[in-house]
Amino acid sequence: MHLSLRRTNSMTEIARRIKTAKRGAVRQRNYRRARDRAMTRLATAYPETYKELLEQEKIVDEQMGKKWLDIDGSTDQYMDTDSDTSPAGGGEGDKAGSSTDQSNDGGKA
Repeated sequence: MHLSLRRTNSMTEIARRIKTAKRGAVRQRNYRRARDRAMTRLATAYPETYKELLEQEKIVDEQMGKKWLDIDGSTDQYMDTDSDTSPAGGGEGDKAGSSTDQSNDGGKA
């Protein structure tokens, strides 16, 4: 009886922690959505200022070695992915979909 009481308390504690984590995740998601909406409104209201600030942030990030992606997902630096000598090592065996390590869990993250 003592063991089952401990297990119940443990399960209750785990359920409470999960519930608390979910609430925190929802709050964070809602905050990010609101922040993104506000940024969109500011960028629309002040397009030139937004572009200037964005360019400043890009310069600072690039000085720190961070890469920026274009809208299409590419960086400013060209990378030849079909070459065996490219830094990505894009030989025939590295083509998308050819790896045996890949799995598909229905698109869930």
